[in-house]
Amino acid sequence: MSACINTIGIAGAGAWGTALATVATRAGCQVTLWAHNPEVADDINTAHENRNYLPGVDLNKAIKATGTLADIADCEAVLVVTPAQTLRTIATNLAPYVTQELPVVICSKGLERDTNMALSDVLEHTMPQAVPCILSGPSFAADVARGLPTAVTLASKNIKTAEALVRTLGSSSFRPYASDDLIGAQIGGAVKNVLAIACGIVEGRSLGQSARAALTSRGFAELVRFGLGHGAKIETLSGLSGLGDLILTCSSRMSRNMSLGYALGEGSSLPQILKIRKTVTEGVHTASVVCEIAKQKGIEMPICEAVRDIVEGSKTVDQAIENLMARPFRQE
Repeated sequence: MSACINTIGIAGAGAWGTALATVATRAGCQVTLWAHNPEVADDINTAHENRNYLPGVDLNKAIKATGTLADIADCEAVLVVTPAQTLRTIATNLAPYVTQELPVVICSKGLERDTNMALSDVLEHTMPQAVPCILSGPSFAADVARGLPTAVTLASKNIKTAEALVRTLGSSSFRPYASDDLIGAQIGGAVKNVLAIACGIVEGRSLGQSARAALTSRGFAELVRFGLGHGAKIETLSGLSGLGDLILTCSSRMSRNMSLGYALGEGSSLPQILKIRKTVTEGVHTASVVCEIAKQKGIEMPICEAVRDIVEGSKTVDQAIENLMARPFRQE
């Protein structure tokens, strides 16, 4: 691929997609941003703001929003920033317009619920002519959009592609690190969403900071076991897209997953919480997938199983906590 990427297409004009549009324009790229909702596209083009998903952030007038998905396919790289469970549909619809060897960067975090597939595998299945890449790491959309310092992992099996994208998107406030560990960069983002729900429950139940620290560290052990079971590198799991993302998501209610867990811990039901949310909470969908894969591979993940049981309604919060605390003592 060309070492120089000047045009970026972005599929998805939620908070994170809009924030990444600001990243790309800040780095000097021309940006075309596809919005599923025509009103959002109009808002970006006329008011230069995304008041639905990223209110209060002035957007560069160079960001051009569109309601036609095919418009982004002419760009030299495409970022897909739609919910993980809609990736297959978006990629299928975009595939007829995509040229050979186009870098397509998945910026969602999760595993496909119906197939248990990694998102890069979904992309390879639906858009085989593309080069799958992953952008993941500790990054809140509001921080990124406002130009606050952020570092992430940008992975591709072809390290030269990853490095070209790093040069394209990198700036003084947004620092990507190139990696060739495609699966490792995905595991951290998927599993940490489940663990963040658990941390939110701990906080919502007022179980204390000691409990939250213990859960985060034991949760990281689960994340590492799961990642190594998929051939991920320990350096990736211990880096930005693994430990870094886990720390951020498990320490702030700005995280959709932690805030959902907090509401569960306070006593709200899952349907009540989801009914009032505009955005998708990926950990709810990922919990059962992670646990099913872990069972198949013989990987012990009791915290993730507790979250699955709570969101599926087979255990109450108190029952899940009691089961975790009653587990046999063991060496660390």
